[in-house]
Amino acid sequence: MSKKFPAMLLGVYGILFAVLAFEPVDRGTWFAENLTVWIIVGALVLLYVRGVRFSNTAYLLMSVLVFLHTIGGHYTFEKVPFDFITNLFGFERNHYDRLAHFTVGFYAFAIAEWIASVRGITNKFLFYTYPVLAIMAVAMTYELVEWVYAANAGAEAGMAYLGSQGDIWDAQKDMLADTLGAITAMVLYVVVHRKKND
Repeated sequence: MSKKFPAMLLGVYGILFAVLAFEPVDRGTWFAENLTVWIIVGALVLLYVRGVRFSNTAYLLMSVLVFLHTIGGHYTFEKVPFDFITNLFGFERNHYDRLAHFTVGFYAFAIAEWIASVRGITNKFLFYTYPVLAIMAVAMTYELVEWVYAANAGAEAGMAYLGSQGDIWDAQKDMLADTLGAITAMVLYVVVHRKKND
């Protein structure tokens, strides 16, 4: 692992955050969305300082959500300029939020690395499924937090934060996207670590 790479990603995040902090579409939504990112970035920095390090691949994967969420916070996820994809596939809604949810699953890669480093799980089936199940649990918890926030923030702010765009199954689809991202990350983990062991 290059020590410069995580620092570079943190620097890119700092610049992106500073630029997008100016004149967001809705300041309340901006704060609520960025709070999630601040918690993630703060936790990763704290872990790094305490000696819990991940591979550059893991940091790159984890940074994707941070960047996408920061952009989503500026525009609100529903209003992110994503028309190219929407029009390309003929979607009726903006699926930027679904893409961001998919990248939540990328954290399964880092979870697997941590489990391997502490030798926390020796059973192979549990080793490869635990990170996916952990992401599923986080996804469900996040959807519950979103629901509570939306219920208490008022109709307009709540809908902007949820980004459901009228889809009554939005929470379930978001959780599916998180899960599919986690499965993708674990497939990548197997490929990367198999190459390292060859």
